[in-house]
Amino acid sequence: MSELGESLKIVFLDRETLSPQTSLKSFPFPHELRVFQNTLPHEVAGRIAEADVVITNKVKLSRAMIEAATKLKMVAIAATGTDNVDLQSCRERGIAVSNIQGYAVHTVPEHTFALIFALRRSIVAYRESVRSGRWEETGQFCFFDHPIRDLAHSTIGIIGDGVLGQAVGDMARALNMKVKFASYKGRDGMGPLYTPFHEVLATSDIISLHVPLLPDTRNLIDWADFQQMKRKPLIINTARGGLVSEEALVRALQDGLISGAGFDVATEEPPSASHPFVSLRDVHNFILTPHVAWASDEAIQSLADQLVENITLFRNGTPRNVVA
Repeated sequence: MSELGESLKIVFLDRETLSPQTSLKSFPFPHELRVFQNTLPHEVAGRIAEADVVITNKVKLSRAMIEAATKLKMVAIAATGTDNVDLQSCRERGIAVSNIQGYAVHTVPEHTFALIFALRRSIVAYRESVRSGRWEETGQFCFFDHPIRDLAHSTIGIIGDGVLGQAVGDMARALNMKVKFASYKGRDGMGPLYTPFHEVLATSDIISLHVPLLPDTRNLIDWADFQQMKRKPLIINTARGGLVSEEALVRALQDGLISGAGFDVATEEPPSASHPFVSLRDVHNFILTPHVAWASDEAIQSLADQLVENITLFRNGTPRNVVA
């Protein structure tokens, strides 16, 4: 694109959100690349003031920041989620915004099932029991302190019918599980492929979330929803913090409305001392992993390669994965 000039000034605001072993390929056009390992909110405006392209994974770009970056032509998000960028401001300015798509089709479903297997078979609880000397104490070849349940013939309710939700469904079917895709909350008549949201809550042994965080999906599962869960399911969230009311989750776990929960995300990352999940750190049927479901070596490298391709295609006048 000739209007972009001979060379692009590219600024990467948070390189350390990609693993050190991830290789960022060179851009195949004249450019100046400035890479920052991390960027604090008060540093953003100064760092992007002269940028043509800004790369961000989790650093927020507010309306004020975008309006002050008068040369900005593209925001390349090094992730699928776009909630850290003011998309409306970018649209008004004619700034292209692209994200990463399809890179996590293996890593997120695999992490989802790692959490499911660990909770369904009480892996963490048994490991802690062995570490504490319980096995020796029993004096026999095994012990039965914690529940162990098969996945075969159980029901998984999947909230979100995109690439990741579908991949989780495929894995579940391979394990001889019954799969139900939830219709949108409060909406019926979506067709035979969907089960009403409230019915999924009431009939599932496992509920797994795979939707973006939007105004209408925030606190998608709250206290009233937990009270509908007749089968005391596992709740799995490898999508976004805020999809499930965290205070309600803690209460549901404590009150026995659910059998356990496996979360890879939280509304505050990392959680502060006052975060609701801190009270669950020693609860054997709650597993919290540090937002790494997406982070297999293979997936991050695929993300990095796609990131360079997105910017290159934009430079060549054929942008893809455009979300604004």
